[in-house]
Amino acid sequence: MSVILAAAWLAATPAATPDTLDAITVSASRRAQPVREALASVSVIERAQIDRSQASDLLELLRREVGLDFARTGGTGQTTSLFLRGTNSNHLLVLIDGIRVASSNTGAVALEHLPLAQIERIEIVRGPRASYWGSDAIGGVLAITTRQPEGPEAALRVGSEGRLGLSAGWGVRQADGHFSLTVGGEDYDGFSAQTPDGFAYDPDDDGYRRRHLSLHAGRQLGSQQLSLSVLALRAETEFDQGVSDADQHSLALSLEGPLGEGWQHRLSLGGNRDDLDTPVFFNRFLSRRQQLDWVHDVRLGDSEQLLAGVQLQREKGSSVDTFGQVNQYAEQLDHAAVFTALQGRNGAFDHELALRYDDHERFGGELSSQLAVGWRFDPGRLYLSFGEGFRAPNLNELYSPGFGGLFAGNPNLGPESSRSLELGLDTDLAGTALALNIYRTRVNDLIAFEGGQSFQAVNIAEAAVDGAELTLSRRFEALSVAANATWQDARNAATDAELLRRPRRKLALDLDYDLSANAHVGADLAYVSQRQDIASELASYSLLGLRAETRLGDDWHLGARINNALDREYAWAAGFGAPGREWLVTLRWQAP
Repeated sequence: MSVILAAAWLAATPAATPDTLDAITVSASRRAQPVREALASVSVIERAQIDRSQASDLLELLRREVGLDFARTGGTGQTTSLFLRGTNSNHLLVLIDGIRVASSNTGAVALEHLPLAQIERIEIVRGPRASYWGSDAIGGVLAITTRQPEGPEAALRVGSEGRLGLSAGWGVRQADGHFSLTVGGEDYDGFSAQTPDGFAYDPDDDGYRRRHLSLHAGRQLGSQQLSLSVLALRAETEFDQGVSDADQHSLALSLEGPLGEGWQHRLSLGGNRDDLDTPVFFNRFLSRRQQLDWVHDVRLGDSEQLLAGVQLQREKGSSVDTFGQVNQYAEQLDHAAVFTALQGRNGAFDHELALRYDDHERFGGELSSQLAVGWRFDPGRLYLSFGEGFRAPNLNELYSPGFGGLFAGNPNLGPESSRSLELGLDTDLAGTALALNIYRTRVNDLIAFEGGQSFQAVNIAEAAVDGAELTLSRRFEALSVAANATWQDARNAATDAELLRRPRRKLALDLDYDLSANAHVGADLAYVSQRQDIASELASYSLLGLRAETRLGDDWHLGARINNALDREYAWAAGFGAPGREWLVTLRWQAP
């Protein structure tokens, strides 16, 4: 089988080169540019790809991406951690419509609650971007754009484990403005979040309920575009010890357009609210974040761009003991930052230099830099980049009273810091798009609860991550093939122990075949090697997914997907369950 596939790959005549590199990225350098011009490793997932994949949730979609690993404590809706290039889950900056959405209390982003029905586009930027975005962007950036339908649409999803999802949207776009609204919900009966060896195993099913709404509006004001986006969702997650309730809202208001010849700007004001109530632990976390961004993009001649911007941010958070009805803490932090970047080209060479200074209320100033050079050749490019990153301590790490005096916060904490070096190659080999990236990252002053006998939060740990990523894609007459491989060695630099839940190897293969202009079938295969967990090693596993979709007339699409088609047993985290074979049927309607 492998010989036949390799022969087909090398011998067949491709219909076209994959167009991934022609996609536009904004997150890599805070200005719109083709992916092929960004001096970074970037992936873009468009809505058409999301629909074609028929993924059951966001994590099912992202797990196939190169360099990205995740762990989840059960099925859909359970707590999830994302690791980009072996770094910690809080080293990934997550943006929704340009707004930071991490909890001020924990620094975590509850991506398990974000429905695919609300997502139009995803950008994944690998490697540090602190010189553009500030704190958290050590491993990279995950930027999500919410949906803006331009007409009526609806979708129904029915699946195993009692999965039922409904969504509907409507929108209108005219020359001087636009408006859209998308609403939906999903119920999932699930399975036991923990296995019999879990710390609080209960054999009942742990279900999930979610309701969501997004709104977009825009108006052309002369040469300026005024835009508003709102996303709101509520989720209820069952766990073996009880139920948790999440309430999340984000809002972004922006004004953008030209200010002169070759001078563009974008002024944005936004914020997010993240409330988490866990009655079984008698805790309620309330998080608020407001931010203002003003970015200017000025053309300097034919081949140079100058960017400059300012950012103001305020974080508020509190932790409430619901048993005693008292605040464990209620704090506020302010940040201010300025950045500038020069991007351009000289003949066959590209260059990028970015600097950012962050002024943080607790620990003072932090300077971050980014330097990259690239060489373009026919048919590809080679680039070398160096980047610095940092992560500011969250409110729990600073102010939490802990549990009976143990695992308490430390108001004297400083930021975590990192340095990364990367060599990247993008090229085309006889119709096959190839990308190879080799990187080295060192993270210092990691925050760990290891201080003395009370395990207070201190800056003590160090991490070292070395890795390589290979991506291949090719399109034939009716067949599209994509494959990627990740090799990484992520360790505690002091003890040489492997970082938890990071596989050393990860492979993914995706095949998609057009049966006709109206129907296609596909398969995806993922392999994840052994990973170290808290007290044991997680076994390697392979998962096969199958899918098919057909068009029913001009307006309707009917699709079906089987996850874990071979019904393999595996674990994302020790002591927690993972889904067996699951099926999902999707019926979509969209006005032509």
